[in-house]
This record gives sequence, C-alpha cells and structure tokens, in this order.
Amino acid sequence: MSMLALRPFLSLLIVAIVLGSSARGQGILGFPFGGFEGEESEEAGEIETDRDSFTPATTTAGSGLTIFEAAYSFIDNRSVPETHSYPEFVARRGIGDWFELRLGWNYEVGGAGSPVSGNVPSDFGEDGELERASRLLYGFKARVTKQGEWLPESAVILQGFTPTSGESNDTDMSATYVWGWTLPCEAVCDSAIRYSTSSQEEDDFNVWAPSTVVKIPVGESWKVHAEYFGIFSQGREDETTQHFFSPGAHYLINPNLEVGVRVGWGLNDEAPNFFSNAGFGWRY
Repeated sequence: MSMLALRPFLSLLIVAIVLGSSARGQGILGFPFGGFEGEESEEAGEIETDRDSFTPATTTAGSGLTIFEAAYSFIDNRSVPETHSYPEFVARRGIGDWFELRLGWNYEVGGAGSPVSGNVPSDFGEDGELERASRLLYGFKARVTKQGEWLPESAVILQGFTPTSGESNDTDMSATYVWGWTLPCEAVCDSAIRYSTSSQEEDDFNVWAPSTVVKIPVGESWKVHAEYFGIFSQGREDETTQHFFSPGAHYLINPNLEVGVRVGWGLNDEAPNFFSNAGFGWRY
C-alpha cells in the first residue's frame, strides 16, 4: 500500500490526537487506561452498540466490559443478484473508560458487497456474478473528547479487514471519526466521516462515507432514528457514488441487552434499491 493512500488515514489519527490534546491538555496517548486524567471511572449506564445505525456510537464499551454485536443484512441490488451479509459479528473489549479493542468476522454472498453495515465495501458489483467472501475485522476505538458546552463527544475507530475466503486477498483498512451531542431533550445528533481503502481486481482506490443520524428516545426502552449516509469512491477507474436514507428503531430489553432493526433506500441509480438490517447487542 502506497504512502499516498495512507495519508487520509494518518490525517484522521492526527486530528484525533489534536482534539484530545485541546480538550484535556494532553494528547490521547497520554490518557491513562483507567480513564481520562483526574476523573473517576464512569458507571456503565445502558449499552450503546455501533450497529444501531451506519454512524457508530461516540462511546466505548466501558472499563472491563465486553460488548458482542451481531446482525444480518439483506440488500436488494438494482442490476446484480441480491446480497446477504451475516453474522456481522464484532466483539468490543473495554480497556479503561476511553479505549476498546475490536475483533470481528463477516460473510457475504451476492452480486455486490454490503456497504450498509459500515464495513469496507468488498465489491461494488457490476458484472452480475454471484460471489462469496468472508473477512476478519480487527482494530480499536478510542474516545477523543467528552461533551462540554459546545464541545462534542467524539471518538476515532481504526480497523483492518483481512479476507478469510473468496477471490480477493487484499487487506484493507478504515478510519472513522465520529462526533455528536446529546441534546437537552435527550435526543442524540451524531455525524461521522469514514475513510477506507478498497480494490476491485487490479484497481486500487479510496472510499469516503459521510453520515448523520438523529436518535430520539420514545419512553424508557425504545429509540427511533433517521439517518443519511453516502458512499463515494475516489481514484477508481469507474467512479461510484451512492446515497441512502435509513430509518430504524431499537429496543432495550435490559441495560445490557438490546435488539434493533433498520431499513433504507438508495436515493440514486448507483445505490441499491433497498436494504434491511436486524441484530442485537449484549454487554457483560
């Protein structure tokens, strides 16, 4: 992988370090594993998964806690066979209040890769062939800032994706920066920018994915949301732009277990017609 392809990845990491430094008076690498300097360990509160929406949560798993997430996605592609993506499994282990390690695995079968789960698109699917592929996910997530007045809560996620089956043998990487605010009415407004490397045959290119979601609590156990996200290739021989609108809801069975569904529609001809996603998160 060339240094040119790594520049956006490194830039996001530098942004995270700078924001962490400005918020706490020291860089993110200076935070102790027990939490932000001068603060006691936070109480766990209710579980917040990264799979509830395309935009991940700004929180980490929590000190000494593990979150298991899994889901199934169905994608109705326009001109190639439909795609099935499962189990979209991710294990998140909290190392202190601000840092977590991540390990996961997923399998996809269909005429195109699944872009709707927040993973690196493995195939943009234009030849109509049915393909099967699986990949290992590994990386970390780190809290960068906590909400204070106009300062948003934010986090950075760095991940690698290595094939475990299928035709591709290229390892890709992604970097995500997510930030947002919890409003006085308890609604949450989060946005994210995701950069990924990807390839198709001999064509190596970058993928950018901005997103914004608004989550609104309904009673004590329900939350509903509405979200926009886009997926844009950069440096590809045939550039691709996809726009999506996605509503969803999730239900908190107890503070450590939640289930959720979301659906979405492609807003332009290059995006799939429709997708649906259902899954759960469990913390212990």
